[in-house]
Amino acid sequence: MNIQELDKKYILPTYGRGAVEFLSGKNATLVDADGKKYIDFTSGIGVVSVGHANKRVNDAICKQLANITHTSNLYYIAPQAKAAQKIVEASGYDMQCFFGNSGAEANEGAIKIARKHGERDGEIKRYKIITLQHSFHGRTITTVKATGQESMHNYFGPFPDGFVYADDMDQIESLLDDHTAAVMIELIQGEGGVEPQDREKVQTLAKLLKEKEIPLIVDEVQTGAYRTGEFTASQLYGIEPEIITLAKGVGGGVPVGIVMTTLKEVLSAGDHGSTFGGNYLSATAVCEVVDILDELKQSGDLEITSLMFNKALDNFYNAHRDIFTQKVGIGMMCGLRVKDADTLSAIMSNAKENGVMVLKAGRNTLRFLPPLTITKEEIDEGFKALNTAMSQL
Repeated sequence: MNIQELDKKYILPTYGRGAVEFLSGKNATLVDADGKKYIDFTSGIGVVSVGHANKRVNDAICKQLANITHTSNLYYIAPQAKAAQKIVEASGYDMQCFFGNSGAEANEGAIKIARKHGERDGEIKRYKIITLQHSFHGRTITTVKATGQESMHNYFGPFPDGFVYADDMDQIESLLDDHTAAVMIELIQGEGGVEPQDREKVQTLAKLLKEKEIPLIVDEVQTGAYRTGEFTASQLYGIEPEIITLAKGVGGGVPVGIVMTTLKEVLSAGDHGSTFGGNYLSATAVCEVVDILDELKQSGDLEITSLMFNKALDNFYNAHRDIFTQKVGIGMMCGLRVKDADTLSAIMSNAKENGVMVLKAGRNTLRFLPPLTITKEEIDEGFKALNTAMSQL
């Protein structure tokens, strides 16, 4: 059997896979089973932040594997503590971390922290979590219910109670009541269409919630790890949330999810846990990835790369204003609104055929999440291929 036949026979059909198998990669370049090269403007949906086959990350992982891969969280794990230190220091917030394996798991942990915190006075049970329409917070039963997309709620009920959806930032205040445990938002809605929130409205909400002593959870699974130019988008927006969740780019390809919180006294031994979370393997990867990204930030190379990518994207957008209606996003989390869904599908298909990988977000957005280490040569080659793909529409 070939790989497609094996997949069809043994793997549940939960993904709409493209007919390509990648065997190797280097930075923002992938190579498939036929030897064809592709420029990767997706970084595995925002995961491979420091590029494919990053030598420093690979060397750190191999060195760790030669010693110990996993014990359990019943014992001290030096790389986990060091990773937490690096993350907290990069964020600039006074927080502590919990390590899991994915963004959904991180968001589950955030919800548990908020709900236990909501019972602090013992009189009123604060359990309600307010999220936004078009949000995306994960695929577990709880996080899919936290997601403000009705189509994702089909078939999987009954769901945990207590999730309320605001139409927009302006409606959140009217939904707050004595049972509200937290408000949970993405500063840039990723799956919802690369939709940034208004900075002033976010700051107003954050101030209001602090006055009411209601925690703000910021889901930074996609925006974290310097994707928007700062370690967290929360820093960029000038707010201090009580809870931040991270995943994707912070592990550089190794599964990891992290909850950061100022609410350090809420959880105690036995309240939460994760078998694999923060083990020697994943925590070692996080340490090296954060070091690399910190160096890129401090040297100014991160800003230079972001400016180069956005200049190329602007040129591409302006060259095809008959197809694209708007450029959206922040840093290297970007999108182009496409005039209709059929055209978006055709662009993505043509792009793959011409050797460049792009993403879809929402119903009509062409999404770009390149590795933060992408080179000028890779940027130029990728947009050259995209222009060819557009000429074939």
